[in-house]
Amino acid sequence: MSKETINKNNKEKIVRSINNNIRSSVRKLNPILKGIVGKKVDIAIRDLQFSEKRISKDIRKTLNSAVANAENNFQYDIDKLFVKEAYCGKKIIMKRFRPRAKGRAAPILKPYSSVTIILSENQKKKVENHGTKS
Repeated sequence: MSKETINKNNKEKIVRSINNNIRSSVRKLNPILKGIVGKKVDIAIRDLQFSEKRISKDIRKTLNSAVANAENNFQYDIDKLFVKEAYCGKKIIMKRFRPRAKGRAAPILKPYSSVTIILSENQKKKVENHGTKS
């Protein structure tokens, strides 16, 4: 099913912001992104602002860009926005070599990633199923 059919069925416009070529690995980005999914935008920005991770500054820029897209392109209310999805993917890996003892060389891998943040205005409530205990 294409993205256009999803949009027609839900009557909801997708607000997204993509940041390509962030100089960090996916392994370091994933815990930060999982921490902001499902939160309101202002709370997510506050959490990223006080995070001690270096890369949280770039994620905060991407989130602010998504908020600006929602406000300017779709006229959404900023106070009602929440983070629907946040995920990252691998990009290129720069390979460098460092000289070591006895004429050898050790590789240095410098990975890049892309971050995608999708916002929504109305939050769907989850129905918890606790199982069938008797």
